[in-house]
Amino acid sequence: MFATYLIGLREGLEATLVVSILVAFLVKSQRRDRLPQVWAGVGAAVALSVVFGSLIQYTSTSLLRTSESRELFEAITSVAAVVFVTWMIFWMRRAARSIAGELRGKLTEALAVGSLAVAGMAFLAVVREGLETALIFYAAAESVAGGTGAGSLLALIGGIVTAVVIGFGLYRSALKINLSRFFTWTGALLILVAAGILKYGVHDFQEAGVLPGLTNQAFDISATLDPNAWYGALLAGMFNITAAPTVLELIAWVAYAVPVLALFLRKPSAGPAKPSAGPNAPAATSTEPAATRAEPATPPVEPATTRAEPAAPAESTAPAARPQPAAVAPSPRA
Repeated sequence: MFATYLIGLREGLEATLVVSILVAFLVKSQRRDRLPQVWAGVGAAVALSVVFGSLIQYTSTSLLRTSESRELFEAITSVAAVVFVTWMIFWMRRAARSIAGELRGKLTEALAVGSLAVAGMAFLAVVREGLETALIFYAAAESVAGGTGAGSLLALIGGIVTAVVIGFGLYRSALKINLSRFFTWTGALLILVAAGILKYGVHDFQEAGVLPGLTNQAFDISATLDPNAWYGALLAGMFNITAAPTVLELIAWVAYAVPVLALFLRKPSAGPAKPSAGPNAPAATSTEPAATRAEPATPPVEPATTRAEPAAPAESTAPAARPQPAAVAPSPRA
């Protein structure tokens, strides 16, 4: 349950932040007349996401007749969900600082085109989150014992409602949340959830006969990790950690969780940004000295007319100083 709640909270908050940026931009730019188009685009994106999720569920329960085909379908959706989760987490960390500016720029262009463009822009900004939520929810819910039942669906809706409340509070400046830290913690938890989804996908591939080793267990700690206890159910429901995994399931879980979590928690290096700015700064300073050197080229002409400073032109104006006395010498003879 918590895994689906976390998915709804994370994806819902991302979509809510996108919508709040669009709404705030229209309000501040005195374009409230375009708000209905934004809400229309958001509503269409939500409707398409619900249809997409229903289609996935219908395909799994009604269109696929054999158990092997259903297992294979669930395995493929699990792998696809892991790919989307990984991409979404790293994309959000990279684009968090520039997403507001990009959205404002796209909305400005859409306002110049017309109301349909505004609705389309809002639709595209939200539909990605909705489709990801539907796919990840299905994969995460199927990886636990409850499946896509009422409990998992309520947990997902609860996470989305919580995200909407948080987003509205941020929009009204009623809440002060460190979004960077929030997305870091939820991203780390989602990586563990994705590792459990991948483990479940590998198990489905084994049940479908695509991968071997269904009966080759890595270990069995059922005596220590009781699956019927609350902690066993919690670990299985959140991260799909079971007491008796197969060897391939364990390899998939560790091979994904360890390197991806290490890359995600590693602080992004600010090194490349500084060197890029460094060469530009010296370049600017090097051109300025060049301009300052070009200016002193004219002052030596003036000292040439005044004989009181013959030592200063000795470096660069010596040739200019010698013709001057030759021209002045005839005047005393005259």
